[in-house]
Amino acid sequence: MAAKKKGGKSKVVGRIAAQNRRARHDYFIEETMEAGIMLKGTEVKSIRDGRASINESYAAEQFGEIYLVNAHIPEYGHAPKMANHEPTRARKLLLHRREISKLLGAIKQKGRTIVPLSIFFNPRGLAKVELALATGKHTFDKRQTSKDRDWGRQKSRLLRDKG
Repeated sequence: MAAKKKGGKSKVVGRIAAQNRRARHDYFIEETMEAGIMLKGTEVKSIRDGRASINESYAAEQFGEIYLVNAHIPEYGHAPKMANHEPTRARKLLLHRREISKLLGAIKQKGRTIVPLSIFFNPRGLAKVELALATGKHTFDKRQTSKDRDWGRQKSRLLRDKG
């Protein structure tokens, strides 16, 4: 079963291979969930080398399934050319039917999208993707988040110095 969490920090257990740091800046994270990802052997090796990038990627519906689109996993250098993979191909995400229908219903609402937060390996060694159901932030929302974060830092410094 997939681990779900509302907002806040992620509950990723295992070694993180790729992270989308801009996602928390650009989106309000409403809910997170973990999904498996169908990879070829050379893709797994390239991810283990830490060379994957999911900064520009998103999840979309194709043929009634959910696919990770625009994730860049470069070719594995030690594999022959014929055995390698296409770097930006769409990769199928492995979710339960109930989770797929929930996500598809949610993204039909205006302004909501599915954003990958990280690719990681769980304790069993399987590649997983942490997905977030998110709503886009406007510029003024980003400024307010930045102000709140700065005030929190300043407040903690004041309390530390006074007490």
